[in-house]
Amino acid sequence: MARVSNLINLEAVTVRQGHRTLLDGISLGVQAGDRIGVLGLNGSGKTTLLQVLSGLRPADSGRVATSRNASIAVVTQRSDVAPGSTVRDIALASFDDDAGEHIWASDSAVRDVLDGLGLGGIGLDTVVDSLSGGERRRVVLAAALVTDSDVLILDEPTNHLDIEGVAWLADHLVARRGGLVVVTHDRWFLDAVATLTWEVVDGDVHIREGGYSDWVFARAERLRLSDAAEERRKNLARKELAWLRRGPPARTSKPRYRIEAAEVLIADVPEVRNTVELTAFARRRLGKDVLDAENVTASVTTATGAVRTLLDDVTWRIGPGDRYGIVGVNGSGKSTLLKVLLGQYPITSGTVKTGQTVRIGYLSQEITELPGDIRLLEAVTEVARVVNLGGKDQTAGQLCERFGFTNEQQWTRVGELSGGERRRLQMLRILMDEPNVLVLDEPTNDLDTDTLQALEDLLDSWPGTMIVVSHDRYLVERVCDRVVALFGDGKISELVGGVEEYLRRRAAAGDVDVRAMGQTTPAPDAVEAAPSGPSLDPAAKRLLRKEMQRIEKKIESLDRKERDLNSQLEQVGTDFARAAELGEQILAVRAEKEPVEHEWMAVAEQLES
Repeated sequence: MARVSNLINLEAVTVRQGHRTLLDGISLGVQAGDRIGVLGLNGSGKTTLLQVLSGLRPADSGRVATSRNASIAVVTQRSDVAPGSTVRDIALASFDDDAGEHIWASDSAVRDVLDGLGLGGIGLDTVVDSLSGGERRRVVLAAALVTDSDVLILDEPTNHLDIEGVAWLADHLVARRGGLVVVTHDRWFLDAVATLTWEVVDGDVHIREGGYSDWVFARAERLRLSDAAEERRKNLARKELAWLRRGPPARTSKPRYRIEAAEVLIADVPEVRNTVELTAFARRRLGKDVLDAENVTASVTTATGAVRTLLDDVTWRIGPGDRYGIVGVNGSGKSTLLKVLLGQYPITSGTVKTGQTVRIGYLSQEITELPGDIRLLEAVTEVARVVNLGGKDQTAGQLCERFGFTNEQQWTRVGELSGGERRRLQMLRILMDEPNVLVLDEPTNDLDTDTLQALEDLLDSWPGTMIVVSHDRYLVERVCDRVVALFGDGKISELVGGVEEYLRRRAAAGDVDVRAMGQTTPAPDAVEAAPSGPSLDPAAKRLLRKEMQRIEKKIESLDRKERDLNSQLEQVGTDFARAAELGEQILAVRAEKEPVEHEWMAVAEQLES
């Protein structure tokens, strides 16, 4: 690899598309070692920026300079390949000399890429024409990763990758030398990989240090100082920020976010989701029985014609207010499992019962086509004009705004919407039909970061039962209370430790590389190497996990106590003596909780060592 510092420079670059200015006089650069994540609304110009950086699209004005001898590898959202090509022809095209096969076969890094993306299971001699869109995508991605390029430019590389594939790719990119620029809507992936974040807004590019979490903090501060017209976005960003601190323990272990500025930003922000309240509301709308699968056996036929057992005498009862996330490798049968629950897939034996009061809203990966000759708002109001969500009435227009459709866009014809906008609209129509059970199959596909925040904010406050299949780890951790997995053994396995437990179990079974555990390794120059020590044996880890669960229960108990005291404080009215007494009790609870949180962090560090 060429030893270069400034790899690509953009000076006063402007790009127009029709009457729109996508990039307006921007100046920025990519240096060796940069790992840059690009964020922005759909249509804001993210892909255009990548095309300009890679030389696939010329700028209308300004200057684009690439360092001499610097090589660039690009993966676009399209996966076009020459008809009749094999996996070997595409993935290993850079090894095209007579000894090429011997070169890549002896290169452990190349073999790691092929194995990490699952191409070994597909077969190098397989004709690409016979592959699914997701498999083609992985082949094209492998072709870029096996090169020793100075700059790697990736447009939505996590599309069609399962949770393990995303974790492996994050680890691979962190360990890789050279510059990286990646457009992604996968917030966990962005947090794991990026050291810089570019946000494309109104033709400009805002540059922030760090990944998604850092960007959320910076954006929340920017919005805190903005005009009142941005109040709705500000509240969403602050709620997201509160979740980053109060959510999964993996995030609360980041000490750099436990700073005064963050505490000020999230002051007085309500709980992200009151699970008890929502479950009670769900029970009022749902009966005791929701979805019951009893002694169910079902099989699936693979692409090769082989018959595989999906469920083997499985009993799974889903009750009112349950919020399940389903994870598993691509092809494990997650979508088929949803269809079994919905009665859309034949079972060999057993029964699937649906409660009498159940009203299901189902979002499939293959979205049902919408009528293209009506306007967006009309497509929503033909379902309902007002819907009650979380005890509050929301008009069709208000929900459209929550889903990122401006007043002007609400009068756009459905046929003129992009794929991501159509998916948003379909999700909105499902919610407007007032289901009490949501079954969502990859709901985040094609959605930008702002829309994902709005969707998660809405799902947080949505009462009812929810079953979600998603490769978006951030979404699963945010809106689901419980996680189950399909390991290919005919069972549905509940994961107390969530996605982390899933990756650990897959690694322990030898199905994935142990590095694909979601704990990415910092760049060599990012931190000092920690002193090595003896690793914990399984028994010690089990004891630590039990200790962690005990501490988490104590934290939850203190959180509930604080919420109860705050609720009492809201009711005291003009009784100032009582208010002062409650205020002292709240401060005491917070003081008691602080050392418990530090204790949790200490145990977490031992487990990670």
